[in-house]
Amino acid sequence: MVSSPAYDIAAALKQEGLKPNDWDEICRRLGREPNRAELGMFGVMWSEHCCYRNSRPLLSGFPTEGPRILVGPGENAGVVDIGGGHRLAFKIESHNHPSAVEPFQGAATGVGGILRDIFTMGARPIALLNALRFGPLEDPANVGLMEGVVAGIAHYGNCVGVPTVGGEVAFDPSYSGNPLVNAMALGLMETEEIVKSGAIGVGNPVVYVGSTTGRDGMGGASFASAELSSDSLDDRPAVQVGDPFLEKGLIEACLEAFASGDVVAAQDMGAAGLTCSCSEMAAKGGLGVELDLDRVPARETGMTAYEFLLSESQERMLFVVKAGREEALMQRFRRWGLQAAVVGKVLQEPIVRVLHHGAVAAEVPATALADDTPIEKHALLQEPPADLQALWSWTEQELPELSDASAALLQLLDDPTIASKLWVHRQYDQQVLANTVVSSGAADAAVVRLRPQQGDGSMTASNRGVAATVDCPNRWVALDPERGAQAAVAEAARNLSCVGAEPLAVTDNLNFPSPETPKGFWQLAMACRGISDACRALNTPVTGGNVSLYNETKQDDGTMQPIHPTPVIGMVGGVDDISRVTGLAWQQPGDAIFLVGVPPDDLSDPSLGLAGSAYQQQSLGSLAGRPPQTDLAVEAAVGRLVREAIAQGLLASAHDCSDGGLAVALAESCIASDLGINVTLTTGSARLDRVLFAEGGSRVIVSVNAACLPAWEQLIGSNASLAVTPLGSVTAEARLVIRSESSVHLNLEVQRCAAVFRDALPRRIHSE
Repeated sequence: MVSSPAYDIAAALKQEGLKPNDWDEICRRLGREPNRAELGMFGVMWSEHCCYRNSRPLLSGFPTEGPRILVGPGENAGVVDIGGGHRLAFKIESHNHPSAVEPFQGAATGVGGILRDIFTMGARPIALLNALRFGPLEDPANVGLMEGVVAGIAHYGNCVGVPTVGGEVAFDPSYSGNPLVNAMALGLMETEEIVKSGAIGVGNPVVYVGSTTGRDGMGGASFASAELSSDSLDDRPAVQVGDPFLEKGLIEACLEAFASGDVVAAQDMGAAGLTCSCSEMAAKGGLGVELDLDRVPARETGMTAYEFLLSESQERMLFVVKAGREEALMQRFRRWGLQAAVVGKVLQEPIVRVLHHGAVAAEVPATALADDTPIEKHALLQEPPADLQALWSWTEQELPELSDASAALLQLLDDPTIASKLWVHRQYDQQVLANTVVSSGAADAAVVRLRPQQGDGSMTASNRGVAATVDCPNRWVALDPERGAQAAVAEAARNLSCVGAEPLAVTDNLNFPSPETPKGFWQLAMACRGISDACRALNTPVTGGNVSLYNETKQDDGTMQPIHPTPVIGMVGGVDDISRVTGLAWQQPGDAIFLVGVPPDDLSDPSLGLAGSAYQQQSLGSLAGRPPQTDLAVEAAVGRLVREAIAQGLLASAHDCSDGGLAVALAESCIASDLGINVTLTTGSARLDRVLFAEGGSRVIVSVNAACLPAWEQLIGSNASLAVTPLGSVTAEARLVIRSESSVHLNLEVQRCAAVFRDALPRRIHSE
């Protein structure tokens, strides 16, 4: 019999992030009032972080199937077939609120958690990426947050021995006090069978492995599903403490255990800890789990059932093991210096039963926690919010006339969102495991070599790879979430194409403000629609991801400051021959430069413009206008052409036009190579600032060696419907020269551009 000692219901509901109507629903499902431990279980499992109560109907619209998809949404990570016998597990997740109150441990444990999602599937982690957002670095508080987050990511990834090979960092006042820390991991399957999480076999033992359980990370899932305020520092106990060296041992022990065939189901103990792992295993298997807390390895004395169930101590896993094989399995973990204990068993009855001190401390239907959870119903605005409609009326004619193109370009190169992220990337070990082909800053996507599968004589160790990128134009999403989300998917696919990779599949991290406001839910719904449409058009199904809502900060006057809605797209692609991978740097003087995609002087194409651009924000000090509408058919055509050219070995470099437009992209290729350019642009009746700095248009800048020009001309001739514009050539003199029919508009030393570009972050954080 479950005991139900009295407690303050209203206070407990507030503490668990539950609503009064949740109490009524919990009582209905249990047929009685919950005790305090059970209410805590419902609190974490019914949070947005765990059950997607505000977003699940929207997520159901994503395309999730395709010939390459082996595991879609619903498991710890998605798995795709990338050819050559390789199966890739990948996932992205957020650790935003923990990083806001404890940046080092918040970011570090975010990395640890995403790695566990990967190796829980039976995959060996091979690479990490991240997508970060901070407030302006003129505020010392934001500098401290960035320094702590980057240090935490570097610490965990470097120590566990997985390279951090790529990512993005952007800045905006909306992220002040609420940074975004999204971590993505990739892994190669090592087990013949993909390890799933659903419990199997009534009577099979449930085995706990990894670290001990303490009081750190209490209520982390609920904390992640609430707005931040000045009181949030009091929630530091909700931030976990990680041990990357212990996780390294856990990786090896888990992969050994999975290879043995003794494990029939596995679940990482991440958000909501033991509560989540045992309830999800039970619900997915259609069975039950009995858990004896007296057997759980603990690092602190006197822990209550509530504390055991809600602790989010790191580096822990829960297995269902074949009966009779538990002792052999536990010995494997003990050899790695890890805890291992039989803590329960699989039940026929579909419940989660928790024992503590010989009594039943909690008993809850498994589906009530992990499957049949509440769904919030929100009315969708039939018209865009009035404030956005007002901004959409802005036109490019309201911009002041460009008087100094050189000064404008240098100012854009000094923008922290556009500028070099070397200060960040140099803190990450990008070469550990010796498989990194291209990493941060050298190309538009990271590329990692795929080692041959055991016994596969058809491949060498150096010809196949996987590419990955993370992208989100949050300025565009803030102005038009549907168009911005489409552009996020399109840019991710374009970045993969620029290294020669075929885009295969997506994992997404939806970082949004509160969905409980009409505008907040509309932003989320429109972004999901944009992602769905773009993924269908580009044949990149969604395999899973993460939703992080309530990203807003209470101001001193009581108002809420929401972040820019930021749907980060993590995309992976296959590379058939890594010797053909193309970077963004020019390769040699004399190479011809071309622009694939919408020409810079095209005034009629709605996919190109200055609305919502970095230049527009820089010029006016605020965002305005409606971002261009991505032409997904053109996007697909641009990607195919660039990939085919790389596969034929025709391109010396490839770089997409994104933040800052054409001029910034050309400058970045100059800086990366220390070579110059002599480019002539046709402006026609177009404004010069539009020609130089407009964004959109699904555009890629490529360079072609003279010897490859005939084959290149033949290739573009067979794609005659796609615009390819000659721009000029690469020069030995390191000067960036851009002219039009009538005059020279830019004539800058590449060294000067590079100094501004590379010093933007260190100068603001007073670091060398």
